[in-house]
Amino acid sequence: MTARLPQLDGEMMVAGQNAASSKAGGDRALIADPAGPSTPELTTPASLLALKELDVVYQGDTQTLWSYMRPAGRPSFTHAMLSDFEHWQSLIMQHFGPGRIPLKFLVLGSRAPGVFCFGGDLALFHELIQDRDRSGLERYGHRCCAILHRNMQTLNMPVLTIGLVEGSALGGGFEALLSFDYIVAERDATFGLPEIMFGLFPGMGAHAFLSRKLGSAMADRLIVSNKTYSAEEMHELGLVHHLAEKGEGQSVCRDFIKKAGRRHAGMVNARKAMKVSWGLELEELNRITELWADAALQLSERDLKVMARLASAQQRLADAA
Repeated sequence: MTARLPQLDGEMMVAGQNAASSKAGGDRALIADPAGPSTPELTTPASLLALKELDVVYQGDTQTLWSYMRPAGRPSFTHAMLSDFEHWQSLIMQHFGPGRIPLKFLVLGSRAPGVFCFGGDLALFHELIQDRDRSGLERYGHRCCAILHRNMQTLNMPVLTIGLVEGSALGGGFEALLSFDYIVAERDATFGLPEIMFGLFPGMGAHAFLSRKLGSAMADRLIVSNKTYSAEEMHELGLVHHLAEKGEGQSVCRDFIKKAGRRHAGMVNARKAMKVSWGLELEELNRITELWADAALQLSERDLKVMARLASAQQRLADAA
């Protein structure tokens, strides 16, 4: 089962050109290509280059689409960020792949200083729980699950997906990374699932992915520990595939892409075979999210205060950055 994506325009432009540089309000320019100039004769959709909270650039020589989260506020999966991800996935499926713009690698990182992603929108969760809005919680969770499941399936395209972590990946940010084929992390990156500290559990993929990758006992240990894990610890567990020194994440990612390019077909199909063995369907992710929504409505006032304090602390970090 695949959730329906919004139909977007097919307007095209040269890769690397900024689609919105002349707009009023000071729209930020498209990021510089982190791995060299892109191939000028190839075009990418203008809408893909003009997303509000995702910076995107196509590198033609390695057939890589580099994407970076650029949150307007706290680096979390807000409704605006989720909408950009839905558009991002839709446009990639429409315009890239066999017979269209060639694509072998899809990379996601973050432009938020010191943060990959803090995960779910805690301020929104707090509001929905106070309003007793279970359907709102469920809708949010289902959107996240659909995005993660499409990413796990590499958008039904023969590509390898890479999560590039330069900073903290917490809660849903950590969960999102688990849907990627490979994770490259700088040594000072940190990972954690803090939901248990306010009486909840990660509801958008952690149980499903971690139990398949590590086994249910180790998955439970990570989920209920409220521990922050280093990149080295995640590497020892096999969740992080390549470590990089601070500031060298992109370079290590480029090296991996160069080496993987020579054996791309084998690696794509090996990952596909692994996912067949997982048998992870969207319905399973959705059911876990529905349990998460039920649990959220059982939180006490004390739990909600802890959630609110954590959201405020994350906001202060974002403001300082």
